[in-house]
Amino acid sequence: MKILLSMLFFISLLFSASNVYECNQIFEQRKAELSSKIEKIDEDREALEALRAATNALLDKKKKILLQKEADINATLQKINLKEKNLKNIIAKNKELLKAIKEAKDDKISQTYSKMKDSAAAQILSNMKEYEAARILFNLQAKKISKIMAKMPPDKASKITEILVKGPPFKEMK
Repeated sequence: MKILLSMLFFISLLFSASNVYECNQIFEQRKAELSSKIEKIDEDREALEALRAATNALLDKKKKILLQKEADINATLQKINLKEKNLKNIIAKNKELLKAIKEAKDDKISQTYSKMKDSAAAQILSNMKEYEAARILFNLQAKKISKIMAKMPPDKASKITEILVKGPPFKEMK
């Protein structure tokens, strides 16, 4: 019996050793498969990182170009705004000059008609367009206007009076 038991023990050891050998073989195969999968994952990860780096570099380059274009546009806009401001100042000065010239001209004309004889002024103003005569008369003193209008033909004086009632600016009536 002892012999039988020892044989049984020996046989079981033999079978268990072959089972261990088969398990080791299976584990080694799985280990090789897993290693190849890990290598493939690492390669894919490296490719992804390279793609990500290339994409980021391209985005940075495009962002830099966009920022440069934006800076150029802003600089151009500032130049345009400065030119617009200068033009507005020039226009305002020109308007002031035109107003001063017009006032000086109107004053000069008013002084001229104020110094004229009433009949001569009435004859000249009667031959003018009504709105131009009204503009000249408007700048004279009321006393002088009445004397000049008294010497004018009544229909011309009434048309000029209608224009004077409406007040400046005196424009041609249609």
